[in-house]
Amino acid sequence: MKLYTFFRSSASYRVRIALNLKGLEYEQVPVHLRRGGGEQHGTAYKKINPQELVPALEINGRTLIQSLAIIEYLDERYPDPPLLPSDPADRALARSMALMIACEIHPLQNLRVLNHLKASHHQSDEDVNRWARHWIDLGLASLERLVSAGPTCEFCVGDRATLADICLVPQLANARRFGSDLSDFPTLVRIEERCNALPAFERARPENQPDAE
Repeated sequence: MKLYTFFRSSASYRVRIALNLKGLEYEQVPVHLRRGGGEQHGTAYKKINPQELVPALEINGRTLIQSLAIIEYLDERYPDPPLLPSDPADRALARSMALMIACEIHPLQNLRVLNHLKASHHQSDEDVNRWARHWIDLGLASLERLVSAGPTCEFCVGDRATLADICLVPQLANARRFGSDLSDFPTLVRIEERCNALPAFERARPENQPDAE
């Protein structure tokens, strides 16, 4: 099993957490998103992932892309421990939280979006960071309300880590990198602390990766 990854990529971070929770061994192949204009744009990597993004997972003779699709595959292929709740409504809730992050928050702070703002719209680094913080804070505020509206749990949905938590922890790491004030999201921070106490989450942290800078 081979994971094409970048230590600071939150999408790669999600997949590392899932692989660790499943107890699966995998080889990491670093793809530096900034060096030389971005190694993801090279001819060799385009053949692996035509979208020129990380992560990509080579497994059983196939190459899978898109972090949530990869995680769902892992959960179906290696069902123990499960990454979604058993109750159908709770499964939908966990997926909705994951999608709030992966589809609503993360794309607007993706590296290629921020680079486009700089190159094509002549935005400064501070302008770009302010843009990212706006969308991060807006999305996290919604997620804080959603999680807080449910019963008090150890994690986002229930008392074990699910797909929602797998997406939450990398997003909070990104939020800090862009300077977001997380004091308005105490429930999310509490859940993050609980997650990071688990070895699977700790091993997946950006600073613990072989390509960390």
